Amino acid sequence: MAQVQISDVIVPSEFTQYQFENSMVNTAMFQSGVVLPNGEMQAQLNAGAQSFTVPFWADLSDTEADITTDVLATLSTPQKIGAAEMIVRKSFLHASWSEMSLASELSGSSALERIQSRVLAYWDRQWEKRLIASLMGVLYSNVANNGGDMTTDIHLTGGGSPTVVNLLNGAAVINTALTLGDRLNDMKMIAMHSHVYSYALINDEITFFKPSVNSLDIPTYKGMGVIVDDSLVTSTAGVYITVLFGPGAVGFAVAPPRTGFGTEIWRVPSAGNGGGSTTLHSRFDLAIHPLGFAWTNASVASVSPTQAELALAANWTRAYSQRKSVPIAFLISN
Repeated sequence: MAQVQISDVIVPSEFTQYQFENSMVNTAMFQSGVVLPNGEMQAQLNAGAQSFTVPFWADLSDTEADITTDVLATLSTPQKIGAAEMIVRKSFLHASWSEMSLASELSGSSALERIQSRVLAYWDRQWEKRLIASLMGVLYSNVANNGGDMTTDIHLTGGGSPTVVNLLNGAAVINTALTLGDRLNDMKMIAMHSHVYSYALINDEITFFKPSVNSLDIPTYKGMGVIVDDSLVTSTAGVYITVLFGPGAVGFAVAPPRTGFGTEIWRVPSAGNGGGSTTLHSRFDLAIHPLGFAWTNASVASVSPTQAELALAANWTRAYSQRKSVPIAFLISN
């Protein structure tokens, strides 16, 4: 006799593939083009080891061109192109959710079905939190090691109450973009805390753009798409981080684990004195990496870095020799 089983509601292999395919595009940063799937990172993700190397060619130097002559013996000295590498750290992640069968029985609806409908949203939030933690690590590394050349700091120090010069303002944002010099127009997205976003709304600096008839309005600030995320805070109360991005500023790769199962459903019939329980396990291997920086692995306690460890300056160092090559800039404000 045919029976409807839990595996008919959630088919593990199909569910994992669904999570994998949709996690690449679901958050605002992914939709904006700030975070782009990186083919090299994706290829390396399923290999062994905790980290991998992504080599890159440096740009040609701006050495002045030769002045040609008609002297046969005068030979030009060829220049060379340099190469460097970025070390990318993998993260091996797992989450699980459990339901007691009696609880679903009494509620009249399936807790497990509700859980599976929200798993994708959970992982989307995890990707964004780990991305922001990585960006914070890059910021702190830049301040510690590169003289803060990617950063503008207008927050109030020394006590007192912040004034308008310490809050998000057009001049400060432009100065932040100018840390890229003549490449300031590369900045296409700006991510800010909701508290900071409120100042822009109050000052009527947010313009809403509707890309198509059926789409939601997209907020913009000085031509840059706006992303609002309350993870953009510092360890000091009332001090916030606003991040400006160019397209493809962050590389991304995600995949189900190479061994084992991306999704597992575990049933314990005897739990709850025979009422039974069901647990949904979800696993992913992940690499999120701000391009232009290398992971140093200086302070990691376990196999994968935590969000707190991603935010440590000691775990990042700039791999690109030129600041202009990194399309990321930071504004620190109240």
